[in-house]
Amino acid sequence: MGDADARPVGDGRDRDMEGRARNARPRDGLGRPLPYGADGVERQPEGVVRSPEETVVEAQALLGAGKPFHAHEVFEDAWKSGPESERGLWRGLAQVAVGLTHAARGNVKGGARLLRRGAGAVREWGVESGEPRPYGIDLGGVGEWAVALAERVEKEGGVVDAGVEAPRLRP
Repeated sequence: MGDADARPVGDGRDRDMEGRARNARPRDGLGRPLPYGADGVERQPEGVVRSPEETVVEAQALLGAGKPFHAHEVFEDAWKSGPESERGLWRGLAQVAVGLTHAARGNVKGGARLLRRGAGAVREWGVESGEPRPYGIDLGGVGEWAVALAERVEKEGGVVDAGVEAPRLRP
């Protein structure tokens, strides 16, 4: 059920038809809530089951468009719907995307921490699984990119351009 189906209830919070909390406010390209009625970017639908190939292609397109928050949601769907053995891979990629989101929002500390956490997770998953390029994803390259961006963000501070700084998942 999408956010379009969310409605305020007695406690003033947006809820879906089953009563689960859902924020129906529009969001900007970095996932920040905007005032009700503002023009936002289209949200990623939640709970979509995609093939790994579809996940990588869609997430890369969103990253390249400067929408790492939305790419994170695509990775999150993969980690929640995919095989247990791959959850660490998709969770790590989601953390990298959220790290880029925070860096693009100017949150130096949170961005750097999540970039490093995601880099460690994807590298660890690659080592443990023996698959350094699952689905063509260059885990070593993504990890190096994330650590380098974390270091640069901490050193220079400020806001990064999410589209310009987006990682290449595949070489």
